[in-house]
Amino acid sequence: MLYRLTELAGELSIFNIFRYITFRTGGALITALLFVFLFGPMIIRSLRVRQGKGQPIRKDGPERHLIQKQGTPTMGGLMILSGLTFATLLWGNLRNPYVWVVLGVMLVYGAVGLYDDYLKVTKQSAAGFRGRIKIVIEAVVALIATAVIVHVGEEPLSAALAIPFFKNVLIPLGWLFIPFGAFIIVGAGNAVNLTDGLDGLAIVPVMIAAATFGFISYLVGNALFAEYLQIHFVQGTGELAVVCGALVGAGLGFLWFNAPPALIFMGDTGSLALGGTLGTIAVATKHELVLAIVGGLFVLEAVSVIVQVASFRLTGKRVFRMAPLHHHFEQKGWPESTVVVRFWIIAVVLALVGLATLKLR
Repeated sequence: MLYRLTELAGELSIFNIFRYITFRTGGALITALLFVFLFGPMIIRSLRVRQGKGQPIRKDGPERHLIQKQGTPTMGGLMILSGLTFATLLWGNLRNPYVWVVLGVMLVYGAVGLYDDYLKVTKQSAAGFRGRIKIVIEAVVALIATAVIVHVGEEPLSAALAIPFFKNVLIPLGWLFIPFGAFIIVGAGNAVNLTDGLDGLAIVPVMIAAATFGFISYLVGNALFAEYLQIHFVQGTGELAVVCGALVGAGLGFLWFNAPPALIFMGDTGSLALGGTLGTIAVATKHELVLAIVGGLFVLEAVSVIVQVASFRLTGKRVFRMAPLHHHFEQKGWPESTVVVRFWIIAVVLALVGLATLKLR
């Protein structure tokens, strides 16, 4: 919206400032942060009244959760998504198709997560939305989003897989790139969803990944920087830095209320949407494999669940004391704060490794 002010730059040069992605990214960050700060308490009060008993706690989880977390409202993702959307619409270039693709995936995934949270709260059950239907909806949305990204991009890069650490290696996938990209988006959404199990555990790694991909988006969308770093230039993706800035700002605002002891949980409303957002940005910027590095913590959490389920079905034995992985360490006696902070440290290290792929080519 504010980007349109650049049309007046000929009459008043000060409006040229809105051409700069860095300025608008900072503006989006501050706007989303203030939005969540201002409207967060009202949203929390409303959800607490409407939900009554709050999010149901897993009966097979740590006993401490049943005592300390019982009655905490969920659907806190509404705070994040509303702040993120408002800031993006205010500061982003709304003529950029990548912005709309990312927002579309985020809002649809958020709606799926919202319905899932609604069922859990109303039925007071951890079951929620039927898994297969949920995955089918996510997959259809991801397929459409990837198809649009391929259509908007330039061939042959738009339908090829870029390999990190190698400057000229491209694997042409053709139409197979669409299901591959959809897999990345769906996988990212559900991996973040599995990570969201402790106060502040998911939102900080999400912000770290968003900040990392905001930087990557800016570089990939800038022809000069892309040429200098010998990374693939994808015209228009620099605008996604504004979306990432808004995500970081909204995440910071949410963390204020989600810090231990949490006043509200993100719920599937937030975790599914934010994971899908990161996945879509990774596909758009041709850094799908880098997402597996930067978001390695989410990958570990998802793999721990897959391994646990597969092991139990095949052998009747469990590899971990409890899955996802963060609950395993809780069952080993680690305090919640220790698990959370150590996982944050892992997320920072992995983000630095992911950024190193930009130069080590």
